[in-house]
Amino acid sequence: MSSDPWGRVDETGTVYVRTADGEKVVGSWQAGSPEEALAYFERKYEGLVVEIGLLEKRVKTTDLSAKDALAAVEHLREQVDAHHAVGDLDALRARLDKLVELVEARREERKAQRAKQSDEARSAKEALVAEAEELAQSDQWRAAGERLRALVDTWKGLPRLDRKSDDELWHRFSHARSAFSKRRKQHFAQLDAQREEARRTKERLVAEAEALSNSTDWGPTAARYRDLMAEWKAAGRAQREHEDDLWNRFRGAQDVFFAARSSVFAERDAEQAENLKLKEELAEEAEKLLPIRDLKAARAAFRSVNERWEAIGHVPRDARPRVEGRMHAVERAIQEAEEAEWRRTNPEARARAEGLTGQLQAAVDKLRSQIEQARAQGNNAKADKLEKELEGRQALLDQALKGLQEFGG
Repeated sequence: MSSDPWGRVDETGTVYVRTADGEKVVGSWQAGSPEEALAYFERKYEGLVVEIGLLEKRVKTTDLSAKDALAAVEHLREQVDAHHAVGDLDALRARLDKLVELVEARREERKAQRAKQSDEARSAKEALVAEAEELAQSDQWRAAGERLRALVDTWKGLPRLDRKSDDELWHRFSHARSAFSKRRKQHFAQLDAQREEARRTKERLVAEAEALSNSTDWGPTAARYRDLMAEWKAAGRAQREHEDDLWNRFRGAQDVFFAARSSVFAERDAEQAENLKLKEELAEEAEKLLPIRDLKAARAAFRSVNERWEAIGHVPRDARPRVEGRMHAVERAIQEAEEAEWRRTNPEARARAEGLTGQLQAAVDKLRSQIEQARAQGNNAKADKLEKELEGRQALLDQALKGLQEFGG
């Protein structure tokens, strides 16, 4: 009979293994010596050790599922419990028990991890839904549209939740995107209608602008172009493919008109500058007539200057008051001289002046006589009263005499 610490072979060739529960029959060996029998079943034991070691490594280092790991453990346990090997089978059972504990712990870890990932995914998807619902009300069509597309990509990268929760959140998310798309479509449809209306309005404005481009009615046409520009700005933008062409036509028509007006105005300005020079020379010639000494000669000379003045065209508007004021000053001086001459030579006015002067002189002489008489009679109060009256009449007489002198009298 042969034996070792974990097994033995009896005289009949039966092989036993020692366990905590006592000896267990491993098998029968008739093909060789007892030592060979033990060596054979010890190799079977080593095979189990290797398999258990490999399974332990897989459980610790790979993502082997708990189900597959426990199935592998059960398969090895069946082999250990079959007692077809010689070795410390109790130690192998203990290793398998620990391996079961490890798999269960890993399963709980993964379950907790999946729960955490699910919570994180739920929070992430709820955040995506909240942002999408906010974006659904945005009028920033380009930016909001791009952001919603980015949210879809983010959603696709997140783990699925339970079917009910995932479907509910996706429904809200999808509804927000649809609401935004509907609003954007309505906006651009309205915008297209507005731009079409703007195009029709601007076509009309362009037609009128082109019709006015050859006008020489400078003031009213320029004013109308200003009105057309105001209408253009109020019309809004047409479609991009029409806007630039319409603007180029509209602006081109204005450029034709204003270029022609500028050319004419430039010629007019040059002509008016020359007219101003001539009128300044005439104003200087008229001013040499002052002061008026010979009214008849001055009047004839001014008439000659004025005829030449009238023959000259317009001067620049800003210079007109100054140069015309110089001529008006000379004209007023001649008119004043004429009025003075008329007053001096008017016989009716002279007669009236002489008559008034005579009456006042008689009244003054009478008052003086009355004053002398009152003083002689000692009536000083009456004399004083008459003297005050005399002062008034004397003042009127002095004024009348002065007027009479204007007639050369």
